[in-house]
Amino acid sequence: MDPDAVAKAFVEHYYTTFDTNRHNLSNLYQDASMLTFEGQKIQGPQNIVTKLISLPFQQCKHHITTVDCQPSGPTGGMVVFVSGNLQLEGEQHPLKFSQAQYAAGRIGSPTKVSNESSWVASSEVEL
Repeated sequence: MDPDAVAKAFVEHYYTTFDTNRHNLSNLYQDASMLTFEGQKIQGPQNIVTKLISLPFQQCKHHITTVDCQPSGPTGGMVVFVSGNLQLEGEQHPLKFSQAQYAAGRIGSPTKVSNESSWVASSEVEL
């Protein structure tokens, strides 16, 4: 399968889900997944989603500008770099964001992703 197509499909799924219902992101995370947000390390699907839900904005829309990927690792993983604009409800000007993710493929299971993010703040997420 084409790594660029996989990366773009994941990015579309992740950000559409983030924008519409962050609760549904939990199935992309593993118990060892970690989110680092403004220096705070948060581990596990429930804790990560709780943090994402608690962000000071409830409504947002990600507008993706670039999706670049690099195949990596023996299990078919890939590093994915995303950049774009984040439009918050009620704000006239969008915020810039970027996020670098490591997506690890495993035989017989859905792709899980680990990502190091610099978006409104610095963040690391394993999905």
